[in-house]
Amino acid sequence: MTKERTKGEYGTLLHVALRTCIVAVKDLRDVEHSVEVTAETLYEAIATALAALQKDNWVGEIGQGFATVTVLVQQPPVKHEVKIKDFVSWLGRQGRSPAEVILKQKLEKILGKVNHPGRDRKGYANKSAASDL
Repeated sequence: MTKERTKGEYGTLLHVALRTCIVAVKDLRDVEHSVEVTAETLYEAIATALAALQKDNWVGEIGQGFATVTVLVQQPPVKHEVKIKDFVSWLGRQGRSPAEVILKQKLEKILGKVNHPGRDRKGYANKSAASDL
């Protein structure tokens, strides 16, 4: 990762390498589906894969509760397992930094939730809409 100044700002940008991943999840019929994605972060890989799988007619409904998403990073080979409920919970919480707020907005856009009901325009959680997640 490298740090750079941008347009006179004193903040830093971290450049993260894109990684190719195989993301797998089982639908409610217990059929496993997988897709290859390229992403900068674990949660971006999950969001990109879920968005792609939701568009596929062969994929049944994916449970939001205790379903587990498996992410296998190709280089270096690393396996991650994340429960969808934990991913959705993280996505619904307020970002702890400007970078995290931007990441969450990016993932919501990937998932087709541009105007997320649990957030205001700045990416902060709305307490009244928290139950919508």
